[in-house]
Parts: sequence; C-alpha cells; structure tokens
Amino acid sequence: MRKNQKEFLPLDGKKIVLGITGSIAAYKSADLTSLLVKQGAFVQTILTESASQFITPRTLGTLSGRTVCLDLLTNQNHYQPDHIEVADWADLLLIAPASANCIAKCTYGIADDFLSCVYLATESPVLIAPAMNGKMYQHFTTQRNLNILQEHQIEIIEPVFGILACGYQGIGKLAPLETIVKATLNIFKI
Repeated sequence: MRKNQKEFLPLDGKKIVLGITGSIAAYKSADLTSLLVKQGAFVQTILTESASQFITPRTLGTLSGRTVCLDLLTNQNHYQPDHIEVADWADLLLIAPASANCIAKCTYGIADDFLSCVYLATESPVLIAPAMNGKMYQHFTTQRNLNILQEHQIEIIEPVFGILACGYQGIGKLAPLETIVKATLNIFKI
C-alpha cells in the first residue's frame, strides 16, 4: 500500500456503543473493543457496576480511547443527560456479554443503570450476545425474554456450547468474538 493510500476498514467511522454486563465473559470485552477499533469503529464502552468487578475502566478506556461510562450521575454538567447523548451518538448498541439480569431489564424496560437507560433511549439497531450459566440461559424466563426481544427486532447472537466458568458444560458461553464482529458487520451490510 502506498503511503498516501488509506487502508479500507469495514467499520470506518461507525459509532458503536459496547455495553458490558456482569458475566465472567466480561474479560473478553477488552479483545472485542480492540477488534472493533481495528476495524475502524469508534467504540464507547459502558460498564455496569457488576461488570466492573471483572474488567477495569482503565483497560477499556485505553483500548477505546474514550472515557468509560459507569453511572448515571457522572459528568452531567450540561443540558443533556449523558445516557441520552450516548444513545443519540450510537450507530449500534452492542451488549456483549449480556447477563440474564440485563436481558430481563431490556425486555421489561427497567432503567436503573447507565446501560439500561441507553438501551431505552437508543433508536439505533441493537445486538445482544448472552453469556451465562447454561441452566440460567435455558430457563424458561430467559428464553421468553430473548423471544420477546427478537419479536421487537433485537438481534440475538446465540451463545455456544462449552465448558462454562462455573465448571458445568453446556450452552451459555459467549459467542466467539469473530462471530460477534461478523454480526456487527452484517448490521451495517458490510
């Protein structure tokens, strides 16, 4: 490639809000952030309180080049609440990993943290990648919630079968990061 020739990046300039919830798979969000940035995306990360027990804001902020959103009461020194600003900014809201708790909040409109408020305020497409214990994933409540979300055009990136952090074997492992990136590209028809 010549010096002045710009490399093609599939997600060049796309604004992706990456919501990270309290699943052990939260540690994979560092690599996911890095992959999305390398594809040319601007990535704004949001950590739920429980997610911050698995991965630090400093790690995600370093990889994304943006301040991590943590709570509803930080940085509200201007006319528009931060969660509305972030929702308006997004070309895509990607929640990965999505815990059973987060999925239930999305399904029933419970807005008690930064991520759930952004979800309710966003008009952009939404991708959700569940990750949890297989029993929790297969529970009728979780399955009903996922079905309701799909009926409302929320795309679900199905978890995979494998050995889970709890020691059980089953479905519930976060989909491979390449699968999540591919689903992201598909949203933008790339």
